[in-house]
Amino acid sequence: MTIRIMTANLNGIRSAQRKGFFEWLEAEQPDVLCIQETKAQQAQLEGGPYFPEGYHTAFADAEKKGYSGVAVYSRQAPDHYGYGLGMPEIDREGRWLEARFGQLSVVSFYMPSGSSGEHRQGVKDAFMEPLLERLKAMANDGREYIICGDWNIAHTWRDLKNWRSNQKNSGFLPHEREWMDRLFGEAGFVDVFREVNDAPDEYTWWSFRGQAWVNNTGWRIDYQVATPGIAARAVDAHIHRADRFSDHAPLTIDYDASMDLR
Repeated sequence: MTIRIMTANLNGIRSAQRKGFFEWLEAEQPDVLCIQETKAQQAQLEGGPYFPEGYHTAFADAEKKGYSGVAVYSRQAPDHYGYGLGMPEIDREGRWLEARFGQLSVVSFYMPSGSSGEHRQGVKDAFMEPLLERLKAMANDGREYIICGDWNIAHTWRDLKNWRSNQKNSGFLPHEREWMDRLFGEAGFVDVFREVNDAPDEYTWWSFRGQAWVNNTGWRIDYQVATPGIAARAVDAHIHRADRFSDHAPLTIDYDASMDLR
């Protein structure tokens, strides 16, 4: 049995819908879809095409309208949803939503970006250490986790085209890359995409400026980060570039497993 897990930063769920995202989703039929940057509160979406037949849906909204927000769509009803991390400044921005299926948890996660200035970089930096401690605890709690989302950090030079000129920019700062080393080292998590796809020039985000999309001048900042047990079951990984629903591309990974890991 294979389960298909997809993650997509839509940079506005309503904008992506107008670009055909939900028609494409109907053809793809993932078992779980994790969305970041819904930029809408659930009440603003009721009655629209955002609740496709055959899917259970849940949203963790930002308090501020038109900002942040994550969602989980699943063909199987979760046993439980977990909203937020218990960190008020982060949780007010709608950045973490966990869906539990038996012994498997799938999380939609949106790391703060520091690209808008020093204050937001400070928010990101202050969050990273307690997040890592939380992830270490999760890695040892007996569950399997797939944390899907926009982590807003390119891990190594292979994960962005113009790495030399971006070493002083948020998303590729030395301490951010070191934090990713620790995530995939001492915390014990796995960058699942790299386990099954080692091809060069694989990116998930391209600036709307210039010819970044056309020239594939991108960054790989969207990940499925998983505990080793479920990561070892990954059999295929694909970044969808045939359509452009957002400045990010959907990342899909297939796992040789059942939703409840039986």
